[in-house]
Amino acid sequence: MTQAPPPADMKLQVSSRDASTVPGLLADWLATLLPAGADPVVVLHSGIDANGMSSETLLFDATWSEGGEQQVGRYVARVAPSASDFPVFPSYDLQHQYDAMRVVGELSDVPVPAVSKMEPTGSVLGTPFFLMERIEGVVPQDVLPYTFGDNWLFDATPEEQRRLQDTSAQTLAALHAIPDVASTFAFLDPEQPGATLLERHLARARAWYEFAVPDIGRSATAERALAWLEANLPEEGDTVLCWGDARIGNVMYQDFAPVAVLDWEMAAIGPRELDVSWMLFAHWVFQSITDMLEMPGMPDFMREEDVVAAYEAAAGTTLGDLGWYHVFNALQWCVIFMRTTARSVHFGEMEKPEDIETAMHHKPLMERIMNQVGA
Repeated sequence: MTQAPPPADMKLQVSSRDASTVPGLLADWLATLLPAGADPVVVLHSGIDANGMSSETLLFDATWSEGGEQQVGRYVARVAPSASDFPVFPSYDLQHQYDAMRVVGELSDVPVPAVSKMEPTGSVLGTPFFLMERIEGVVPQDVLPYTFGDNWLFDATPEEQRRLQDTSAQTLAALHAIPDVASTFAFLDPEQPGATLLERHLARARAWYEFAVPDIGRSATAERALAWLEANLPEEGDTVLCWGDARIGNVMYQDFAPVAVLDWEMAAIGPRELDVSWMLFAHWVFQSITDMLEMPGMPDFMREEDVVAAYEAAAGTTLGDLGWYHVFNALQWCVIFMRTTARSVHFGEMEKPEDIETAMHHKPLMERIMNQVGA
């Protein structure tokens, strides 16, 4: 089967929202939260289309009067997608994201942006959103993937790239060191049937796959992975708070060290191997695309043995075998490609493929991993 190359312009439309209406709507909402006569004015900023495939992110400045002085706020709004915009996930619980970020900030030194105001009703922008502080830094880009070249991370020295790699693994270890997560973060236990956390995670992944099927078709590769995963569940190690979307594209850096850990919509409690595997696999997906296009990419960056060593040294523990988790995360990337393809079709950015397998740009990587574990 021929694997379709990624589109020349990999920008994905995530919302049909009319951006021209947003400043007025936000200003009116802020006026209800500020003292009388504050008269807030909102200026919306652009330039946020290089990353993100699920929730919408709005950057804006707000100015208002308070106590006879002008006040300025610099915010990021995390906005749940509308059902009409073909969201990646079946549901979005912004309250869970908000609470996870708030508690992580209270219980650890992991650099999460401070969250503030929550609008849970959807009456302002059409869907719920919350605000968090805006932090200065740079993010490894998704569009086009940083492995394509011509960006700050690709052009960095090997020593700078290694610093980013090691500090990212260390940040993940610091997150996993938060104690008593089964009780503190009980709201992040996957709401699926299953006697163990991994069974519930796998049940949620299957439900996510079935959610994606009606709009784009079934995937033989995904179903092969599901069957193997269900038949080969490993023993679980420590239960930690898993960030979920634990990839460097969701981190803001200064001097090649994390200053903001972003995007908590996949957060859950579970084995630490889930996050470590995801951090590796997300890079491997981008590297596999450059391999397919016969581009150099970054083959010496985010190598498994290096990331695992940095993580284990920081965490003071030994990881279990990652093979099952790599297949599990490959399955999740199948569903991501299924949903983003369906959304691109919905917005008229591409024709619906005859076979969804051709839109899974990580398929050679996934098949190689499954062959290695005997799946």
